[in-house]
Amino acid sequence: MEIFKEFSFESAHRLPMVPPEHKCARLHGHSYRVEVHVRGAVDPTQGWIMDFADLREAFEPLRLQLDHYYLNEIEGLENPTSENLARWIWLRLKTTLPTLSKIVVRETCTSGCVYLGD
Repeated sequence: MEIFKEFSFESAHRLPMVPPEHKCARLHGHSYRVEVHVRGAVDPTQGWIMDFADLREAFEPLRLQLDHYYLNEIEGLENPTSENLARWIWLRLKTTLPTLSKIVVRETCTSGCVYLGD
């Protein structure tokens, strides 16, 4: 079984690897939505895989690093595409959430990325 918790943050970025005339080469911002998914067996006593509060606690330090910051200035996010952001989040959560199964990053209502690990 799999559970998830959704988080949001606001950040600015630009994509330095696109042509200069591409709209994403210019500084702009997004209201990001991130889902953190974990997979595992349901504990027969507690009736859950894990407490949603534990998911929030694991993600909160990352949210604080990202919220209202310029992503390009964060180490590892010099080219902050949705794909790179999803991988960046995964790498930082995997040690504290060993049952991590998926990261979903939405940068707009209609565009995003699903990362399942390498």
